[in-house]
Amino acid sequence: MSDARPEAGPDARPETGPDAHPESAAPAGCPVAAAGPTPALFSWQFAADPYPAYAWLREHAPVHRTRLPSGVEAWLVTRYPDARQALADARLSKNPAHHSAAAHGKGKTGIPGERSANLMTHLLNIDPPDHTRLRRLVSKAFTPRRVAAFAPRIQELTDRLIDAMVERQHGAQRGSADLIHEFAFPLPIYAICDLLGVPAEDQDDFRDWAGMMIRHGGGPRGGVARSVKKMRAYLAELIHRKRADLGDDLISGLIRASDHGEHLTENEAAAMCFVLLFAGFETTVNLIGNGIYALLRNPAQRELLQKSLAAGDTDLLTNGIEELLRYDGPVELATWRYATEELTLGGARIAEGDPVLVVLAAADRDPARFTEPDVLDLTRRDNPHLGYGHGIHYCLGAPLARLEGQTALATLLTRLPDLQLAAEPDELRWRGGLIMRGLRTLPVEFTPEPS
Repeated sequence: MSDARPEAGPDARPETGPDAHPESAAPAGCPVAAAGPTPALFSWQFAADPYPAYAWLREHAPVHRTRLPSGVEAWLVTRYPDARQALADARLSKNPAHHSAAAHGKGKTGIPGERSANLMTHLLNIDPPDHTRLRRLVSKAFTPRRVAAFAPRIQELTDRLIDAMVERQHGAQRGSADLIHEFAFPLPIYAICDLLGVPAEDQDDFRDWAGMMIRHGGGPRGGVARSVKKMRAYLAELIHRKRADLGDDLISGLIRASDHGEHLTENEAAAMCFVLLFAGFETTVNLIGNGIYALLRNPAQRELLQKSLAAGDTDLLTNGIEELLRYDGPVELATWRYATEELTLGGARIAEGDPVLVVLAAADRDPARFTEPDVLDLTRRDNPHLGYGHGIHYCLGAPLARLEGQTALATLLTRLPDLQLAAEPDELRWRGGLIMRGLRTLPVEFTPEPS
């Protein structure tokens, strides 16, 4: 599970028009005077390539107060040292009760529909000691031993999805596919369903619900909240069923822990399963999609990785996943934090109750920390990126996500070695949403494997 989730509401992007940026004048407390107008943020053009705007903010307004498209005002933290500090600062709470405004109750922050579905008590919304208790329970599902034992299942799912892509070509000399819809999206959905213990016959329902949530910027109004409520009702029923027939899955493990005095309520169990599924799949969708896209646009790096894989060497793959997480990672901004007292961050005075959003994508391209940060270098070794966060909210499911990413990329590049983009980069569209960064579609072409 990752410390990541989408900005609520269909208006999460774009932010356009002459009044879209009331922040163009630097607020009191900003440590660096803004040079010229603030670049446009959160437009569709920005979504395609936010990195120039983030570079401007790092240089001129590293801790920057802005009005988000939802109307919520928040601070954006863009430099690496400030970001690392903020992610671990106990004065920045995850609990929306500390927000000075009532935005969360109006659905303007957090996961759409989580409040109305009674799914608030999960790791992304709580602080110690409750966070410590719940994280200890769930961490048992992500031990190195358990993740390693799951590797054959990830490989099986990966091969099955590639088989289906190839079989749909019906003997064509060149095949085509949408790598997001046909591969990157279903792989982590089915994997997390297996981990939770969702029966195979119910997993397509989860895929539909998750699809609605991941498309929240373009789906029908209210569709996200309805999907969340359906998922909540299903999880409650599944927890009830598993109490009578415990297995070796995560939900059964949470039930056992609750029954042995760990004080896990049914609401907490449902909320935990919900956020593991939601945060645990979208980050991996984007890791695979963004990672393949970056490799296809950097052919020398892609060739280097393919040669390494052909030689049976997986060191570059392991190292390369970390570089892909840094270069264009799946989580653009860390999830919401709220100041519990007045504090200074990067020279800016942040008032009690103010929301703070750490821009991981900006911090991970800070030239003060990374040499040639805008260059994709799979051999990069000095790479303490923040792609999965830092501190007590570091991504719990990072080992599983890395396994899925490594398996997906290695298998695609080995089985479909001439994979290439089937669209111009400026024709691709990125999904709306404040927190995540991922492509809506990724059209590719390839030579189908011989039968």
